[in-house]
Amino acid sequence: MTELEITSPSNPRLKHVVKLRNRRERDESHEMIVEGYRECRRALDCGYKPNALFHCPEMYLKNENEKSLIADCAALGAKVFSCSRTCFEKIAYKERPDGLLMVGPHVSVSLEDIVLPENALVIVTEGIEKPGNLGTILRSADAAKAAAVIVCDKVTDVHNPNVVRASTGALFSVPVVETTSDKALEFLKKNSFSILAASPHAERLHFEADLTGSVAVALGAEQYGLTAKWMDGADLRVRIPMLGLADSLNVSAAATILVHEAVRQRITAGKVAVPAFVPWHGEGKIDH
Repeated sequence: MTELEITSPSNPRLKHVVKLRNRRERDESHEMIVEGYRECRRALDCGYKPNALFHCPEMYLKNENEKSLIADCAALGAKVFSCSRTCFEKIAYKERPDGLLMVGPHVSVSLEDIVLPENALVIVTEGIEKPGNLGTILRSADAAKAAAVIVCDKVTDVHNPNVVRASTGALFSVPVVETTSDKALEFLKKNSFSILAASPHAERLHFEADLTGSVAVALGAEQYGLTAKWMDGADLRVRIPMLGLADSLNVSAAATILVHEAVRQRITAGKVAVPAFVPWHGEGKIDH
């Protein structure tokens, strides 16, 4: 494996990585940042092929699994760069970097690329503003084994480093489509989905709706919720019980509640198998 060493913080390759924090640069280069062992490992396990890997051995958290990750990147054709601590700190995006950062291509797919299983569960977002919320929704989508996340009329882009970080790598395990609300609605109707919209004004509680078939859970912007286009197009309108002073939940929290209610119903109906229980013995770190 050929490895190049970077010792100067002014290295052009490092400057390019820093520029990828900017949306315009990501859009123009069609590249993104994936930082952290867990995120990089999950990306590779899902078939992602990075263009480059930057690593700093003195910043590794465990110094056990990093070598195999580096070797896997090199085997996929990625250029490998060893960095000093000063150099890596310049490109690190996380508050507590662990010395691993990949640069690679965008991952979004088209509506036509989505493989829909029987009784598919899909999450739709409309105008989501905060990258952290979008990333957390992707994490919940992975946990619920959703067929896809459809990002409509995007405000933030799915390749934002904060989306990758909040998803803990789930961005690579769940098909993500960026499209318009009109095209998404057409796709869902064509494939006989029941569209679920949450509203504090709905009469039916979310656990009273049948979510065992092909269901699309639609979620709107944090401040305004879903637009009339989605509320009018919804087949099911439900509300999550709010027993305190707050009249709404964070959009990612609402997404988690709704999709896992669908999972619960599917398990109860025998349509989804529950994974085997694997006890944790408290040895080492779970993800690394």
